[in-house]
Amino acid sequence: MELTTKQKVLVTGGSGFVGAALLRRLATQPGLEVLGWVRRSDASLPAGVVPVPASRERLFAAGAAPEKLDVLVHCAGRAHVLQERSTDPLAEYRQVNLELTVELAREAARLGARRFVFVSTIKVNGEQTSVKPFTASDVAAPVEPYALSKLEAERALGTLAAETGMEIVIVRPPLIYGPGVKANFLSLFRAVQHGWPLPLGGVRNRRSLVALDNLVDLLVVCMAHPAAANQVLLISDGEPMSTPELLRGIGRALGRPARLVGVPPIWLKAGASLVRRPAIYERLCGSLEVDDAATRQLLQWRPPVSVDQALAATARWFLAERHL
Repeated sequence: MELTTKQKVLVTGGSGFVGAALLRRLATQPGLEVLGWVRRSDASLPAGVVPVPASRERLFAAGAAPEKLDVLVHCAGRAHVLQERSTDPLAEYRQVNLELTVELAREAARLGARRFVFVSTIKVNGEQTSVKPFTASDVAAPVEPYALSKLEAERALGTLAAETGMEIVIVRPPLIYGPGVKANFLSLFRAVQHGWPLPLGGVRNRRSLVALDNLVDLLVVCMAHPAAANQVLLISDGEPMSTPELLRGIGRALGRPARLVGVPPIWLKAGASLVRRPAIYERLCGSLEVDDAATRQLLQWRPPVSVDQALAATARWFLAERHL
């Protein structure tokens, strides 16, 4: 299902990891008028994308608001922070992930948008899986302020949809990776490239990931597909892996073997607690598996990129940019 020509599409977070990739994809589709909502005046956007600057106080800088809109894809947000420094993190997350989202959605409805696509997080379902993977029909069980703010935004968007008739599509991705990735995933690439011994050979978990290209492809489908309207959609690469399997995949992509040492996970947990970093242990050793079969069946969608292909693309970027 493709977007029709002569539609006006606005993507928020135009200079971010997901937003920038989505803009690059949309810029290749003829006939679309693509707008990139950016907070920074020096943000670099793909050729053909019209910048829509925001001010610190307003959704749109003076004179920047579009006169009409067909679809808004909301990728901007306050991301999950491992080492939170705020004294009231929930208030910080709510200000961006809830209040800004609702304000944008109301403005999109006022501008005549027929659809609002919201990039949420699988953490709305919970932090870990044990017996079975997460599904879209599960009762939400957010644990941290970040996930709670995203759930509150989802519910507020549902209320707004009932009030305005604007269609809402919610997409909950797990960990996103690909060229341009940062934080812990980039650290794993560095560790394998340098040949550092990694005490993770004894981990037996199952984690779902999603390649950036796969997420962008689904977002494009969600912008137009009739069946996506007012749905909560999960997504993954469809190839859950243990942490050792992921590290070996990174090694293959880099052409260097991952040096894995079989340390008992209980020792790793104790070590993480000792240095007051339990979240690191959970992300490396815990399981978080996603069942996105409902998404695939509803939209007749399949991830266009395999894990090996996505890791290879990430490795090429990593080596070219010399993130060593």
